[in-house]
Amino acid sequence: MMKKIFFVTALLFFSHLAFSISIPELIKESGCSKDYPNDNLLIIFDSTKVDMKESGLSYYNTHTLYKVLTTNGAKDLNIIKYGYDPLSAYVDIKNVTVYRINGSIEELDMSKVLDYPAPARMIYWGAMEKMIEIGRLEPGDAVEVFLFKKGFTYALLQDDDDQYIPPMRGHFYDIVPFWSNDPLLLKYYSVIVPEDKLIQYRFYNGEAESSAILENGKMIYTFIKKNIMPINNEPGMVALSDVAPKLLISTSPDWYAKSLWFYKVNEDYGSFNSTPDIDKKVAEILVDAKDEMDSISLLTHWVADEIRYSGISMGPGEGFTLHSGDMNFTDRCGVCKDKAGMLITMLRAAGFESYAAMTMAGSRIDYIPADQFNHSVTVVKLSNGKYKMLDPTWVPFLRELWSSAEQQQNYLMGLPEGADLMVTPISAPENHFFKINGNSEILLDGTLNGEFLLTAEGQSDAAIRRMFTSNFKSEWEKSVEMELLHVSPQAQIIEIDFGNPYDYMSSYIHIKVKYTIPDYAIITDEEIIFIPFVAANLFKRGMSHMNFSTNLAERLHGFRDRCSRLVELNETIILPKSGKLIPLEFDEKVGNDIASFEGNIELNGRSFEIHEKIKLAKRVYEAKDWDSFRKVVSSQQKFADTPIIIDITN
Repeated sequence: MMKKIFFVTALLFFSHLAFSISIPELIKESGCSKDYPNDNLLIIFDSTKVDMKESGLSYYNTHTLYKVLTTNGAKDLNIIKYGYDPLSAYVDIKNVTVYRINGSIEELDMSKVLDYPAPARMIYWGAMEKMIEIGRLEPGDAVEVFLFKKGFTYALLQDDDDQYIPPMRGHFYDIVPFWSNDPLLLKYYSVIVPEDKLIQYRFYNGEAESSAILENGKMIYTFIKKNIMPINNEPGMVALSDVAPKLLISTSPDWYAKSLWFYKVNEDYGSFNSTPDIDKKVAEILVDAKDEMDSISLLTHWVADEIRYSGISMGPGEGFTLHSGDMNFTDRCGVCKDKAGMLITMLRAAGFESYAAMTMAGSRIDYIPADQFNHSVTVVKLSNGKYKMLDPTWVPFLRELWSSAEQQQNYLMGLPEGADLMVTPISAPENHFFKINGNSEILLDGTLNGEFLLTAEGQSDAAIRRMFTSNFKSEWEKSVEMELLHVSPQAQIIEIDFGNPYDYMSSYIHIKVKYTIPDYAIITDEEIIFIPFVAANLFKRGMSHMNFSTNLAERLHGFRDRCSRLVELNETIILPKSGKLIPLEFDEKVGNDIASFEGNIELNGRSFEIHEKIKLAKRVYEAKDWDSFRKVVSSQQKFADTPIIIDITN
């Protein structure tokens, strides 16, 4: 007897039928590669049912049907794999059935499901993966998967079966993507919650059919979306979760409740209790501290530089509860929450009022209080009563206390009075200047002799300084040399001075280079032809906006640069002969307050000068900003690519 779908999924998909439909019929009617010429796989349906218990423990049953469209799709579906953290979740691949295009049906042997450690880098918390090999597939074959899961994403300090209950006991949340990398004909999601649990939800970046039904003392919330097509990724675009359809659902009443809970769970655990050894180290660090901000800076940078980023499993407790200061100080390693907790402990030991905060690096946090967090940071209360954000994870060897690569980013502080969701402000471009000032001379044989001084601050400083602090000392000079060789393979460094890159607190980065480049300019009886060296994307690593391709005429989605930025490039070149500048065709002034470019060149006798000024005012841009941003990149690239031609016939 043919297996039937008893999920409501198929009935909704084939709404013209008054009865359930068999899987083979559903596969047959779903379409083929001709209907989806740009895709390798088709997801016929993806169905999830969640049953929430009074404690917050939730059981997930998923039912998914995939169809192979191409041989590449067959390779992609060769293995079914699910990752999970055994400290907080249990996963069971219940059943897998293969429907062959020839009509045969194969039930896979579930005893062959493997459970093995997931590949890991820098964070070793014991994550696992369950996997079963499907074997050879052909276009037209389909794979049906039943999966059971209980638990949640993060782990708290619990034992036995309680480990699967979410940290906010009695509460439920979920973040449900209604997008797919493959065409998805129907996405079905339902959650059953006790009648007394108040649910709030919102569907973002699109619409879905929804219903709420009271049945047997429980509320059943259902969400359905049909014909979901992959979203075209644009280079440098914001996170997919910021633009793609998604459902956020939560029983938490508001962000204040989450803030209060986060504060209390760490205080109850004693995460920030100091010890005599910690007190001694704090006193040692602050012995020469000049004032409040100097003390905060010294402690922040000690934690940033001295606590290595490496997550080792500490047992049940790798979630919202921050490990104790004593553990972090002893181990001298940990992940973001350990570095944040270490800093809080030290700040409190120094007499400051300090707490933990949560944020989401890389994407937006929307206002429904589901746990949209992937990063932990520190907040300190200043003497003026204002709170200041600190991030010891993102500022090793960085002159900032809060990385401006995290500007325009949402965060939630765990305060005793509670807090609402907030957003970090934009950092002015002047805080992240990148400047190169050069003086050079072109000889009659075309040799370019010159020197330049590079200075940079903030995130621009970090981009340049990283080639020292992230590299062996023996490679430092070579790293600078490579920046010159990227512009001209014949460049030779005569003299170089970059000071002590590890002494980042004394001053922003300074790199002074004296160089020579044989045959750099083309010189004839009639012309001198060259590209100004400083303008030719020298030290491009400090100008990440120049990595954006301008081939895209317009954007549908927002995009991200590394940081706001001010770039100033200036060079004076002494020519071997005076002449007349042949006019160039380029925009001398483009853009607006969001992104702007100003550039000019002039020739006075044998002295040629070029000046460029680029101002980029944000880290996260809207799609409408692309026009001005693109013009800025194009204009700067023209200066980098367009040869200067001097007519010396007169």
